[in-house]
Amino acid sequence: MNFDENEPQSVREECFAAERAGRGAARKAAPLDLRGAHVGAAAATVALVLLGSYAKLVALGIVSGVLLLWFAAALAWAHADGDHGRHALRRTYKVTFGWGEAF
Repeated sequence: MNFDENEPQSVREECFAAERAGRGAARKAAPLDLRGAHVGAAAATVALVLLGSYAKLVALGIVSGVLLLWFAAALAWAHADGDHGRHALRRTYKVTFGWGEAF
């Protein structure tokens, strides 16, 4: 955004607030594509099953704990951002397992 150097800070803050509100509304209205997240969740599940089947319980606990903490942090972030209910869970799922789009 371009601002006049002589305009007051309150005008700038109003412009920033309007811009943030517009981006938030667009993000909430956009559909979420979860195909890549499904691939990531399947890959994580396979990795956890393999770790559990080879009796690497410490590694299994660490990897599943990291995934759980990442999911909880993403859910807290989505909730703080104003998402609630199913959309917050879908957005959190996408953030946690969306790396599966790379496959």
